[in-house]
Amino acid sequence: MQTLSAPSWTVGEVTVHRIDEVRLPAATGPWLLPDATPKTVNGHDWLHPHFADREGVLRLNSHSFAFTMGGLRILVDTGIGNGKQRANPAWHDLDTDYLQRLTAAGFPPDSVDLVILTHLHADHVGWNTQEVDGRWVPTFPGARHLTSRTERDFWAGYDMDEARRQMFDDSVIPLEEAGLLDLLDIPGEGLTVVPGLRLVPTPGHTPGHLAVELTSRTGTALITGDCIHHPVQLAHPAIGACVDIHPEQSERTRRALLRSLAGTDTLVLGTHFAPPTAGRVVAHGDAYRLLPVAAA
Repeated sequence: MQTLSAPSWTVGEVTVHRIDEVRLPAATGPWLLPDATPKTVNGHDWLHPHFADREGVLRLNSHSFAFTMGGLRILVDTGIGNGKQRANPAWHDLDTDYLQRLTAAGFPPDSVDLVILTHLHADHVGWNTQEVDGRWVPTFPGARHLTSRTERDFWAGYDMDEARRQMFDDSVIPLEEAGLLDLLDIPGEGLTVVPGLRLVPTPGHTPGHLAVELTSRTGTALITGDCIHHPVQLAHPAIGACVDIHPEQSERTRRALLRSLAGTDTLVLGTHFAPPTAGRVVAHGDAYRLLPVAAA
């Protein structure tokens, strides 16, 4: 019988679980981070074996993070989702055991109180909904879903292609129609939504992108969302994603964030980092590297 494990890390009194959805195919790296060439990647031995193979191919995953804080059961990002019609073949019509993994970690969908969406891209909102009797209905009907008002307003005024419109139709609008999506105004210093849980503005990848900071006792962790897609960007903060809305702002955000994290005890949890997924940022040459922290 398959074991639906959920690797976890302890942050003070909080246990953060990684809820795996799918490993992304090898073609994802060259498409997403085109400047992360094999030569560039292989110039950094510390990326091997966890984050890249010896051919310089990046390893990337899709997963969420779940934890309990302030008496609330919280999920950060909801992955790609099952049965979604997507232009990207790696995301199209998936059939994964994500919900079983979430439940096995102690977070059955009906028990989730809060869903934080770092931004409104297809691989971060997919499990907002699931198909029931031919309709897309909220997967977490008892949860408030939080995202930045800046983020939603941007997409509301964006000239969407058919693929992005489809994603909003099946994964965002059903939440709005159910009254479950809360839009938050996030000041520059961030917004505390639960004691110890702060939403940090990290714009560039999208205008309203958020990172999520957890603090418990003396422990701190930061969930990156897509302001950092892969640890190679620690060594080369100028490497951006092909889908960054504002590439220069994305780089500025990434550099500022890495400066603030370097040499601290903050545990960085990468939303697309392959296992071991977590680590601490340290200065390395004229940039940074990730010191991995194994999951329990």
